[in-house]
Formats: sequence, structure tokens, C-alpha cells
Amino acid sequence: MAAEATSWQKEQVSRAYVHVLATQGGYTICDWNVDKDGVDVTLRSHGLMVDIQLKCTQSPRIIRGGYSFDLDVETYDKLRNPERSAPGHLALLIVPPDIGRWVTHQPESIVLACHGYWASLQGRGKANGNVTTAVSLPEHQPLTVKAMGTMFDAARRLTNASGREVD
Repeated sequence: MAAEATSWQKEQVSRAYVHVLATQGGYTICDWNVDKDGVDVTLRSHGLMVDIQLKCTQSPRIIRGGYSFDLDVETYDKLRNPERSAPGHLALLIVPPDIGRWVTHQPESIVLACHGYWASLQGRGKANGNVTTAVSLPEHQPLTVKAMGTMFDAARRLTNASGREVD
């Protein structure tokens, strides 16, 4: 029988996943211990910032072309706010149903058995629901180091659009 992970275990594996990618990409990462602005982690690179809300599930809702996650409207509104100085993103990490399969120890490596997807929420329209809103996370947007580079491209455009120059 599969062991059901608790919320904090899902949060911690999500943070570990993002830390590994950020480290590989050469980005610095800040963990927020209070989720006041709908942000769990902020990535930094050459003065640019990217905000990410992390979610994790053992039972993803599969839709045509990817996944869907019901995000609370309060967090959705914070991440889509056009006045943000850093673009807001949702990242969904999908882990196996059995927590015992999340990490595999091998003689020369540790393997995380999970995969993630992301969606930019910056500038999106109003939520469809009153309590939660479904956010689509396309399967062609896996959360990878390359994806983080794309997030920084959006941050650069946001910074340039507001009249600030960044090297």
C-alpha cells in the first residue's frame, strides 16, 4: 500500500527539486519562510528576479496536453498582478503515489523520481472561480534549467518594459 505524503513533505521535495535546477543553472535562490506574497522561492540572476509558487501532487489531474491544478484565487491574483517587479509563476511537481519511490539511492547517485511543469501567471485575466481557479500546465513546459532561463527572459522583458535597464 502506498504511503500518503503530508503537505510538508510535498513542499520540501518541491523545494529540493527547484534548488537542484537552480544550482545547475547557476542561479541563486531565496526560500521564503512566510508565503505572504504567494511566493515560495525567488530565483535571482544578474539583478533579475523570478518568483515561483510551488505545488506538489501525488495524483495530478491530467488534461489534454498537460496537467491542471486548482490554485486558490488569492494566490492566483498575487502572482498575476501586473504591478509585480518579478514575474510570478506556478510550478507543479508530480511525485509517485508511494513516497517510498520518491528517492532512489544508487552507489553513485541519488535519483528524484519526480517531474515538474510551470506556467507564467503574470498578467493573466481574472480567475474563473471564487475560491480556486484551474491553471493549465502544458506538458511542453517541463520545469527544467532551460525553463528557468525562459522565466528570466520574461523578467528581462518586464524590467525593460517598465523603463528600467538591467545588464
